[in-house]
Amino acid sequence: MRILIAAAGSRGDVAPYTGLGAALRQAGHEVALATTDAFAPLARAAGLGFRSLPSRPEPHGDVSDKRELMRAASAFVTELGQGFAEVLAPDTDLLLLSATTAPLGWQLAEATGVRTAGAYVVPAHPTGDFPPVVMGERSLGRLGNRTAGRFALRMADRVYRQGVTDLRDRLGLPPLAPAAMRRRQEQANWPVLYGFSTALVPRPADWRPGLDVVGTWEPYVAAGAALPTELEDFLAAGPRPVFIGFGSMAGGVGERLSEIAVGALRRAGLRGVLQMDGPAGDDILTIGDVPHALLFPRLAAVVHHAGAGTTAAALRAAVPAVPVPVAADQPFWAGRLAALGAAAAPIPFAALTEERLAEALREVVRRQAYARAVTEAAQHMATEDGVGAAVKALT
Repeated sequence: MRILIAAAGSRGDVAPYTGLGAALRQAGHEVALATTDAFAPLARAAGLGFRSLPSRPEPHGDVSDKRELMRAASAFVTELGQGFAEVLAPDTDLLLLSATTAPLGWQLAEATGVRTAGAYVVPAHPTGDFPPVVMGERSLGRLGNRTAGRFALRMADRVYRQGVTDLRDRLGLPPLAPAAMRRRQEQANWPVLYGFSTALVPRPADWRPGLDVVGTWEPYVAAGAALPTELEDFLAAGPRPVFIGFGSMAGGVGERLSEIAVGALRRAGLRGVLQMDGPAGDDILTIGDVPHALLFPRLAAVVHHAGAGTTAAALRAAVPAVPVPVAADQPFWAGRLAALGAAAAPIPFAALTEERLAEALREVVRRQAYARAVTEAAQHMATEDGVGAAVKALT
């Protein structure tokens, strides 16, 4: 079977599909990943084909302005839709869509007849159990949560309106609003596999048939992969260090974050591995990208932005966290970790200080309750086979 996986967004929105794609390839299928050029090396390292999608344009002005973010998102998906029309080969048997690409992929399916399925890494369907992930973790009550979830979908349909209109015109399809296409998919019980752990989000009982939570999809790591020698030497030279990294969220404020991170580590009397520019020393090492699956089990704690992938990696490694969420779904995952007892209370990114971070680090490293909670969650995750379940369901 020829499978095309389409995903777009930040690294955490794309990397899980390299693990899923590699498992599908190992099962005997021909697999390609359609995403932006920045992630071509990830696809190729996993042995997947690569199809280029347009990159996300940067928002202009104040990024805290919701209207500006909506305009930037709409511009991104409109450009993405135009690139989308080019990536589907005529002999594709299955188009596997992320939450970001699904509203565009549905149009391709109508035009070509290709089979599609969803592969989402963040909850996207309304439920009474929790509010939409973009609103954080605070419940609005069952009715309020469902109402907010439906409102979030309407806002997403607005973001996709121009992109869907342009794509349908290019494909020679009659006009159809994104909301109407979404209703059509829901009425047909369009299948969606959710690649997160039930340790973090149990499947809501009020979800319709066809929405299945299968377990986490880990990014691909080559057999025999190892950490850099410098990092291995640092790990061996003293007590377990703390990892501090914020992924793409640290853009433009790296110097400030580095000062806070180093100061907090030294206040707490801890060694640190920083995934950002910063001073080196006997107690601090700065690194680039390394596989979380190899590094995290050897740490005392992880300070991260609470993206879905990093959240899962830290929990799977049984290492407590200090979540510092920035935006989007990050406050949701940060709240989930804290509710499990696997993390300190989230520190909003804008409120991060050296003192607050040092206090949270001392708490998660020294209190055994955190170690017990993350160990229990990791044992739960070990019983799940996310990629195996997905391969079985799709093929």
